[in-house]
Amino acid sequence: MNSRCVSINKILPFSCVDGPGNRLAIFLQGCNLRCKNCHNPYTMGICDNCGDCIPTCPQQALSLQNGIIHWNNTSCEQCDTCIQQCPSQSSPMTLTYTVDELIIITRKYAAFINGITVSGGESTLQLPFLIDYFKAIKQAPDLKHLTCLVDSNGTLSLNGWQKIAPYMDGAMIDLKSWNEDTHIYLTGRGNQRIKESIKWLANNKLLTELRLLYIPEKTDYLENIELLSQFINSLGESVLIRINAFHQHGVYGVASNWRSACKEEVITLKNELERRNINLIKIPNIYS
Repeated sequence: MNSRCVSINKILPFSCVDGPGNRLAIFLQGCNLRCKNCHNPYTMGICDNCGDCIPTCPQQALSLQNGIIHWNNTSCEQCDTCIQQCPSQSSPMTLTYTVDELIIITRKYAAFINGITVSGGESTLQLPFLIDYFKAIKQAPDLKHLTCLVDSNGTLSLNGWQKIAPYMDGAMIDLKSWNEDTHIYLTGRGNQRIKESIKWLANNKLLTELRLLYIPEKTDYLENIELLSQFINSLGESVLIRINAFHQHGVYGVASNWRSACKEEVITLKNELERRNINLIKIPNIYS
């Protein structure tokens, strides 16, 4: 029995946008970046069980049991009042699973999916659980055909990647800007370790996808297109480059006033990369 626990924000039984094929997508709670443009800011913080949100819930779906916030998901109407009232915008609407419990859920959908993607928040913040979960999948005769992918911001140390590498099939990493200062402005942290992670994963044939999020007037890909292209070309020809377009829907704070990316801007970035011999590029389907 494996009783190691994990805090999960959401589970999508069937997802076609979180990696290749049809996938079980698991979103863990907690993130070590503070991206201004985050579409899921409620996944960043970990609830400290202060209880301030309990009296604000219109459906009385929250209670304090043995010092821990208990969420009644059958009563909840997902109005997000609790998140709006929380000083750190943390969500009490999370569930705790053991590895064994998550394996049961995985078996339920195994016949209908190509694999599992663990995302977040930032999935690697709960690395011991992630390793145990992937290891259990690889050791189960009826599950070992499933591919195990990590959707990550890339801040995990190289030592951490080395620990999980034997049990995962790949990682999808975001490079949110090229320059360090721009990255700090957008996310609160620098990107040196992220670049190191990308290089290490590519060198070990574990970089499934490199993602570039184009935010007009904010990201600096075009201004640094030569250096960015040299970096991407050094990763090898088999790495998929996915260009995503920023949009305002679901964004809070200062980023809610940022302009959404348009088709022409996304295609311009794609064309500039292609001119520099980067050809394995995916853009949003609505722009294709």
